[in-house]
Amino acid sequence: MTWFVYLIRCGDGTLYCGIALDVEARLKQHQEGKGAKYTRGRGPLVLVYREALGTKAEALRRERVIKRMSRAAKLRLCVPCPSRRAARPRPA
Repeated sequence: MTWFVYLIRCGDGTLYCGIALDVEARLKQHQEGKGAKYTRGRGPLVLVYREALGTKAEALRRERVIKRMSRAAKLRLCVPCPSRRAARPRPA
C-alpha cells in the first residue's frame, strides 16, 4: 500500500499536514467536518500538496519533517517545479 503525506490550505490561509492512504477520501472527511479538529470550521479546504511514500512509518516520518518546516518552506513545497524542458537553455 502506498501512503501519502498531504498539505491542505484552509480558508483562513493556514496549512494542515496529515497522512492518508486515500488523500481524496481524507480531504472529503475534512470538508465534511469529520477529519481533524483543526480543519473544522476553517473551510473552504484545498489540497495543495501530496507526496507518495512507501509505508506508514515513512509517511509519519515525512509528516514530522514537514510539520517542523517554516511556513515559507511548506509553501515552497506547494509550488510546481518548472518542467525540465523549460529549464534547458536553447541552443544559440
